[in-house]
Amino acid sequence: MPDLLKLYLRQCLIGFGIAAVFVALLLGFNVVNLRGLILGSDVGLLAAFLLWFFNGIVFAGVQFGIYVMSMAESDDTGGGRGYGVVDYVPVRVPAERDRNPLQRNLRQRR
Repeated sequence: MPDLLKLYLRQCLIGFGIAAVFVALLLGFNVVNLRGLILGSDVGLLAAFLLWFFNGIVFAGVQFGIYVMSMAESDDTGGGRGYGVVDYVPVRVPAERDRNPLQRNLRQRR
């Protein structure tokens, strides 16, 4: 199995584990009466599974992203080719000021 796939699967398992703890805490502390809704419904098991599954997808993605971003080497300066570095110099631009722009438009039409 390729190393990248092993890395991704490991991070996904960690993310789904975190999601299991998160859902257990949600139900344990009865946040917004979620435990009562799940236990009082005939499809409560499906609701709990979907809550865990969708949170697992989110946490797995975040876990993988954090791990990949933390793999940067310490001597990285970040930057690339430096296209964003610009030395701005202020330039004066003369501008005419009309008291009433509507009159200017009427003069231009004549």
